[in-house]
Amino acid sequence: MADLRRGWTTGSCAAAAAKSACAALLGQGFLNPVSITLPRGETPAFKLHTTEQGQGWAKACIIKDAGDDPDVTHGAVICAKISHGNSGLRFLAGEGVGTVTKPGLPLAIGEPAINPVPRLMIDAAIADVLEGHAPDFDVEISVLNGAALAAKTWNPRLGIIGGLSILGTTGIVRPFSCSAWIASIHRGVDVARALGRPHLIAATGATSEATARALYGLPEADCLDMGDFVGGTLKYLRRHPVERLTIAGGIGKISKLAQGAMDLHSGRSQVDFANLAEMAGVSAIRQANTALEAYGMAGPPLAGAIAARAKTVASDTVRGMVKIEVIVIDRAGAVLAQTGF
Repeated sequence: MADLRRGWTTGSCAAAAAKSACAALLGQGFLNPVSITLPRGETPAFKLHTTEQGQGWAKACIIKDAGDDPDVTHGAVICAKISHGNSGLRFLAGEGVGTVTKPGLPLAIGEPAINPVPRLMIDAAIADVLEGHAPDFDVEISVLNGAALAAKTWNPRLGIIGGLSILGTTGIVRPFSCSAWIASIHRGVDVARALGRPHLIAATGATSEATARALYGLPEADCLDMGDFVGGTLKYLRRHPVERLTIAGGIGKISKLAQGAMDLHSGRSQVDFANLAEMAGVSAIRQANTALEAYGMAGPPLAGAIAARAKTVASDTVRGMVKIEVIVIDRAGAVLAQTGF
């Protein structure tokens, strides 16, 4: 199979657009293509999509290429508008870039959601074209249709309102990387802790999250879109604990957790039907094709045993730092087993 093609973060695109726009503002013309130096030394070049210029300002836009990663911002138009300021670099949220409204993120409340590393990248990119000029500029980053794209991300839960975050720590998007998803889980925990929220839900999917929310009446902001990354969730909570965590998922996913799996993806862990047969005392389960089929053979006692064992695995992983509950649901969202705390 051919190697997957890597891409560039929104932070890289914003830095390159800012460098080109700053060069135009200083009379050097728009740089096209425009190259920047990434935090680890790579020097990619970016082709401009559009440019604009007026009295005291210049704007450059770049189409984000996320490579072969299924990134929600792949193909998004990332723009930087540079105008003269008087107190160093001042970052502004343009159309489609969010604003921070909750504590716990690496930015203060009220700040544009342009993360610290992208800010440093933009600063360094602008410095490349200063030629003795003072670095006094207003830097407005915008993303075409960014508000609509943000609705498909964690931003609303994290209290980032109005658009996307400008992200990236290396400047590079590595295809199908788990790191961005896990980082979003971590930021969700950080925000919840900063707000003093005592009870979080970590769900493997939308149906299990809806069931757990209905049981407790918790807001969406108290839910972690854990997906398959139970290990990344629990290990972070071990170091950054909350009082209570409800883990909710379908019987297949929770069966894998009960086996000790920390990654619940079907390509990286499988249900052990021999183990389920032993737990239920029903030998026919060894021939089952799915955990739900096994449940049909053994009934509620199996679901209860799976939930209890999954709770033990999760509690051992957090080393007693968090009170754990496990809820097992079916595909329609009905509760098959619930351990309590």
